[in-house]
Amino acid sequence: MNGWTETALWIVTPYATLLIFVLGLVWRFRYDRFGWTTRSSQLYEHQLLRIASPVFHFGLLFVIVGHVVGLLVPERWTRAVGITEATYHMSALVVGAIAGICTLAGIALLIYRRRTTGPVFMATTRNDKAMYVVLTAAILAGLLTTLLTSAFGEHDYRHTVSPWFRGIFVFQPDAAAISAAPWPYKLHTAIGMLLFAIFPFTRLVHAFAAPLTYPFRPYIVYRSRSATAGGPPLTRRAPRGW
Repeated sequence: MNGWTETALWIVTPYATLLIFVLGLVWRFRYDRFGWTTRSSQLYEHQLLRIASPVFHFGLLFVIVGHVVGLLVPERWTRAVGITEATYHMSALVVGAIAGICTLAGIALLIYRRRTTGPVFMATTRNDKAMYVVLTAAILAGLLTTLLTSAFGEHDYRHTVSPWFRGIFVFQPDAAAISAAPWPYKLHTAIGMLLFAIFPFTRLVHAFAAPLTYPFRPYIVYRSRSATAGGPPLTRRAPRGW
């Protein structure tokens, strides 16, 4: 790649992605608050969902934790707590491979369920279909980097991808660092940015839904059927509530 391409891909695109991500979440919250949901299809089919959803979500949880540690924690910090490079890379390889395989198996089952169950497929939007394609590609690219690392020797992404990623948040992205990474890492990073760009416009937005007001909600008031239907009056006074 020439200098302009590297600048556009590794300096301009990350900030464009963050801008779309943040503004997309704001827009979705303001104008599509009732659509801020997973659009659950459990009512239509639950046998496959009981298997696929936990496998996918638990695998994804470990994938996210691995990315946070690998990208945000500098190498000197892990050395300071006594974790050697050999131990770190072996742990990352084993845990990353297991988590990646579980996530891939889970998304494969979810896609199979969505494609073969008529009502579930009919409830799938075009944005979500595109999301499944991009998400699966990101998982496959991540597994590719893991397998290539184990098969053809280790590439320490904490010297290339990680400095570039941390530099984004201090407005000093190191394009030269990530340019030195092998192409599977660049592919995985590019697909990841695309995934974050479409994130606010798909069902993935439910990851930012938290029932913060749930403990403070008012009680649901139930009235006696006999009292509302003209029956005898209640003999016991209802307790006070919110």
